[in-house]
Amino acid sequence: MVGMLKNGQPLIWRGPMRSKVINQFLADVEWGKLDYLIADLPPGTGDEILTISQQMKPDYAVIVTTPQQVSVIDAERAINMAKKLEIPYIGVVENMSGFVCPHCSEVLNIFGEGGGKKLAEDCGVPFLGAIPIDIDVRILGDKGIPIVLEKPACEVTRVFNLIVNLIEENYHEELLTSSKN
Repeated sequence: MVGMLKNGQPLIWRGPMRSKVINQFLADVEWGKLDYLIADLPPGTGDEILTISQQMKPDYAVIVTTPQQVSVIDAERAINMAKKLEIPYIGVVENMSGFVCPHCSEVLNIFGEGGGKKLAEDCGVPFLGAIPIDIDVRILGDKGIPIVLEKPACEVTRVFNLIVNLIEENYHEELLTSSKN
């Protein structure tokens, strides 16, 4: 895979530089007709999130947390930021939600359990799903192969598909509701 930087080369940019690059990316790329544009952003409430939110005016924010309390605290801030920025639709996904043992298929909750679901309930937003840790995600990811293509019947793929379907259903429901008003 060819990147903009050599392997190991640091990218040391302050917030204004990151924001400038994001703005240029949004303004100068010829997107063509898109069904969706998904921006995978760092956790928290930093410059990148603010820039994307102000420039793109997103319809949907998917807040990703892990079950552990330290992650849930950060995700709660992100939900409240999305609400303050008036992003109309917000959902929560819990990542690393249990480890599926490759030998016995038992699920071990190494990072705790249910933090994302409780957060969604407490914040009044939909809980979209819990993605378990599966060693094949890392192995295939290192090869550049999405698990959903290579292992369509595994639990992670099932959960990803469930999350995508819920997002589409909720988003289209929101559009129908807003068009009636």
